[in-house]
Amino acid sequence: MQDFHVDFAVLLTAATLLTGIGWALNKWVLAPRRGEGVPPNAIVDFCQSFFPVIAAVLLLRSFVAEPFRIPSGSMIPTLLVGDFILVNKFAYGLRDPAFHTKFLANGEPQRGDIVVFRYPLDPRQDYIKRIIGLPGDHIAYKEKRLTVNGQEMSQEADGAFPVQGPHASGVVYRLSEDLAGVRHHVLVDPDRPSDDFEFTVPEGQYFAMGDNRDGSSDSRVWGTVPEKNLVGKAFFIWMSWDSVRTRVDFSRIGTVIK
Repeated sequence: MQDFHVDFAVLLTAATLLTGIGWALNKWVLAPRRGEGVPPNAIVDFCQSFFPVIAAVLLLRSFVAEPFRIPSGSMIPTLLVGDFILVNKFAYGLRDPAFHTKFLANGEPQRGDIVVFRYPLDPRQDYIKRIIGLPGDHIAYKEKRLTVNGQEMSQEADGAFPVQGPHASGVVYRLSEDLAGVRHHVLVDPDRPSDDFEFTVPEGQYFAMGDNRDGSSDSRVWGTVPEKNLVGKAFFIWMSWDSVRTRVDFSRIGTVIK
């Protein structure tokens, strides 16, 4: 019961069960007794009308794709505050929406994947980061350069990036990093000291970092992500709201997340 908490998925599951019971009761018990032309009462009518809709939403949200909103700048420049993304719920296996127990295995995260997971210190919160280390990997971060299993990940300068927030302000460096074949951008702040470390990822765990390397609370701070906490793989931006200009950022809509 440690992983159970009441959230929208649990409420949606409960609503599906309750309306499903009402729908089934009406179809096989109440309707034959009422006789033709006699309308059902309000509760039965509600269940009959909304059970298919609620059930479809539950199935799509739990086992196909779930929408999320990016609330912080930890994944800048890949994901911006106000991006609305879709997460593939099938990528790492299917789990029940209430207790998060996996009942169908379907692959594991790969290095470079951007994943949504339940925050290890508080599973009621969803976090999004990039997978840097797989189980058994040796990770080192020195002078803001990443090394995985003894191989330094190459970085190339790719201009500057303006960042405002509690962890970085002004202009920071944007780098193009090759994470063992996955090319993506990261930000580093020259005014912040390097938080150097070395770490071997335990079995059944994943090491996650934000692309905004000096503006992210991640596995360097609170530890690794257990496999059981995985929610899904981020793959698409379907909407983006620019809060500074208070308008929709149409240039980001339809972006495939890499």
